[in-house]
Amino acid sequence: MSGLLALLDDVAGIAKIAAASVDDVMGQAVKAGSKAAGALIDDAAVTPKYVHGFEPARELPIIWKIARGSLINKLVYLLPVGLLLANFAPWLIAPLLMVGGAYLCFEGAEKIFHALFPGDGHDAGTEKVITDPTHLEEQKVQGAIKTDLILSAEIMTIALSAIPESSFWMEAATLAVVGVMITVAVYGSVALIVKMDDIGLWLAQVGRFGITRTIGRGIVKAMPVLMKTLTIVGTAAMLWVGGSIVVHGLGEIGWHMPEEVIHHAAVTVAGMVPENLRGAAQWTATAAMDGALGVLLGIVLIPIGTKVVAPLWGAVFGGKKDGSTAAH
Repeated sequence: MSGLLALLDDVAGIAKIAAASVDDVMGQAVKAGSKAAGALIDDAAVTPKYVHGFEPARELPIIWKIARGSLINKLVYLLPVGLLLANFAPWLIAPLLMVGGAYLCFEGAEKIFHALFPGDGHDAGTEKVITDPTHLEEQKVQGAIKTDLILSAEIMTIALSAIPESSFWMEAATLAVVGVMITVAVYGSVALIVKMDDIGLWLAQVGRFGITRTIGRGIVKAMPVLMKTLTIVGTAAMLWVGGSIVVHGLGEIGWHMPEEVIHHAAVTVAGMVPENLRGAAQWTATAAMDGALGVLLGIVLIPIGTKVVAPLWGAVFGGKKDGSTAAH
């Protein structure tokens, strides 16, 4: 009997340790996932375009296919690579993060450039007209999954850098949870965004009360504004996060001057406002300067991305890609 009680006591102890480990994994995953906000917002803002032009009945199945591909990208390809880096080449994480940050800056600056000069799109008139809807759907899904691989690599690398040093299995579990959480958050949001106009139309047409029909019409009218707002927020987030990653990465490899200049300037700005607002003012000033640096870096990278990287990408992976399509 005493042996049985001892065994039960051991099982209870193991259960407590397991529960604590789950709590640790979830806590680390939330913190690590929050660091990837810029790429996550960009992903949610961009993905709806891949279902544009399809029948409403095909929208959710297409999003599911892309979400499934995104999970495979994160859990099958990127998670093992991330763990190998963390355990055997941690010195590579900072440079890879800087590459990802530079990519975000390039994308953000390119979006601004095309918004200011819409007639300068490289791919105008080059898209092939595809009459087979099934083939077009497959092509769109594959393009979205390739794009997701780039964004997922950024997200997983950023998350990996935010995980405190711990055991191999803790890191693996945390990265896996981050991958699943972010995929559910992004593609769940995308599904909701894509179907909101249908929901609004349904409410406007079959709502039993006047207020219900009014809400439905309001949702339909608000969707274009929401999509535009998402694009603006996503672009701003890319430039801010990309710039901050590059600045922090430069400090990690030994060049602290940009980080120090931005910090001192932000402290100076914070000193100009009432004391209860100084924390918010310092954060806002830092984010604005990181974003401004992101814009400048992105402008420098536009010709490199479109004239050098995009042709190489097309040569390696096949098909013609410009800086814009390589990104999205």
